[in-house]
Amino acid sequence: MKLLGGIPVDRDSKSHTVEQMTDLFHKNEKLILGIAPEGTRHKTKGWKSGFYHIAAGAHVPIVLAFLDYSTKTGGAGPLIYPSGNIEQDMQKIDAFYSTVKGKYPDKASPVVIRPKS
Repeated sequence: MKLLGGIPVDRDSKSHTVEQMTDLFHKNEKLILGIAPEGTRHKTKGWKSGFYHIAAGAHVPIVLAFLDYSTKTGGAGPLIYPSGNIEQDMQKIDAFYSTVKGKYPDKASPVVIRPKS
């Protein structure tokens, strides 16, 4: 992944990833950052909020991308510009993803921000 421009993230440490990614946006004229906020390992109580805070801090839109296993399609949906009201913005994101189905829909996490542990 590094050869393709990937940025490794240490998931076990509190490494200020949001701040680091926001700084990257400020330092680069062109930057695309792909994040799967839901996670890919197992069902959780919701999504992590870092993707939202990165977009808000960098003043960039969130592109809603998808892979729909049931229809064998993928693509990108609307741009979401963070308004600062994360609950309201997550409702828009949930509305978009409500028809997208993964390979294991029963393992999909709800489109809400996960409570802090």
